[in-house]
Amino acid sequence: MPHPTSQAKAAVTRDDVARLAGVSPAVVSYVVNGGPRPVSPAKEAKVRQAIRALGYRPNAAARALALGSSEMLGMIVSDAMNPFFASLARAVENAAAERGYTLLLADSQASLRTERRLIKNFAARRVDGLFLCSMLFEPDLMDLEQAEIPAVLLNHSTDLATAGSPAVMKHGAGAHSSNSVGVAFQDGARMAVEHLISHGHEHIGLVMGGNAGGELDAREVGWHQGIQDAGLTAGPIVRAPFTREGGHRAGQELLARAERPTAVFVSSDQQAVGLLCALHEGGLRVPEDLAVFAFDGSPESEYTWPRLSTVAQPIDDLAQTALEALLAPKPGGETQTKIFPTELVLRASCGCH
Repeated sequence: MPHPTSQAKAAVTRDDVARLAGVSPAVVSYVVNGGPRPVSPAKEAKVRQAIRALGYRPNAAARALALGSSEMLGMIVSDAMNPFFASLARAVENAAAERGYTLLLADSQASLRTERRLIKNFAARRVDGLFLCSMLFEPDLMDLEQAEIPAVLLNHSTDLATAGSPAVMKHGAGAHSSNSVGVAFQDGARMAVEHLISHGHEHIGLVMGGNAGGELDAREVGWHQGIQDAGLTAGPIVRAPFTREGGHRAGQELLARAERPTAVFVSSDQQAVGLLCALHEGGLRVPEDLAVFAFDGSPESEYTWPRLSTVAQPIDDLAQTALEALLAPKPGGETQTKIFPTELVLRASCGCH
């Protein structure tokens, strides 16, 4: 027979804390859960002292059962190493924490199979909601719908982009069954091209990332629109992954061309970082030999050389709006798409000083 001291120590319960603090178990619950009823400072101090003395840890599973909520939200991004997605995830996490939620972040690593597996895993874990930066325009959310878990498509590209104040479109034919929040990708790209044209460029190329669904990206549409509106001929298109390595290979391909464009619009800051490296290695001056304008507005763009001109997305607004869409859905199951305008951040890489 094992010695009594070697037996597993019984878990400390809420009732144990209540007895030591000299209060009711309900008061302990109010202190641990931050409500719903107020507790006097004196009683709260006694409860917290008892919790420390006994080493009490609330049962998360029991709490979730009692509240009918896990108080956890999920988020899937396509590349957690991308500075833009890292900034967006932090903004979402901060917004969620203000409402008492913990954010669980997962990285699909630009794999559609991984994205689907992660959606299934989050559904099985019964999170209270999911933010999805999907590889697809129309992702499969059946697992979430069956589990009655709401989702918001975040950083979502749509051809309904409009400039000005955030646009709100009601759910209609061919639209998503989930809320979506994004920016005016097409308008942002068009404005970047128009700015390059204002510097006198008439031969503007494109470095464009791809997506798993093969849909035409709104940034590419905006690039075409800006060129056509000016009556110019489109420059070369180089397709590359949304990575530094992809941008570097795109830069090498541009360097190998007999006729290079005088300016290039790049679909992400991360690609532009790799592109700048390749251009420097090839002996080209930016912006004198090739002007560069990117898209995202990530913190990294301010520390390239030269500093990167970029189309900035309002990350905090995206995070707050996505959280509201997830936690406070419209009555009757009505879904909405919210589109925010972008902003041109003008720096040296496009020729601005």
